[in-house]
Amino acid sequence: MNTTIRDLVAKFGKLPTSIDQIADDADLYAAGLTSFASVQLMLGIEEAFDIEFPDNLLNRKSFASISAIAKTVDLIRDGRKVA
Repeated sequence: MNTTIRDLVAKFGKLPTSIDQIADDADLYAAGLTSFASVQLMLGIEEAFDIEFPDNLLNRKSFASISAIAKTVDLIRDGRKVA
């Protein structure tokens, strides 16, 4: 999953640094992720993983790092299985 997320961050994040130089737990906002880019990234993630972000997960913390995004996607998928 992290490889797909990295590809999506590279495509939609418009970061000034190569995604290969960013650790999974590195702060994406400190690396240059903007609010606009995070929305584009969210849409890309929704499409790639066939999920929809609930309002309570639409926050900076959910997109803070590649690891945070992976955890958020897992939460959404787990919630969908339970519902």
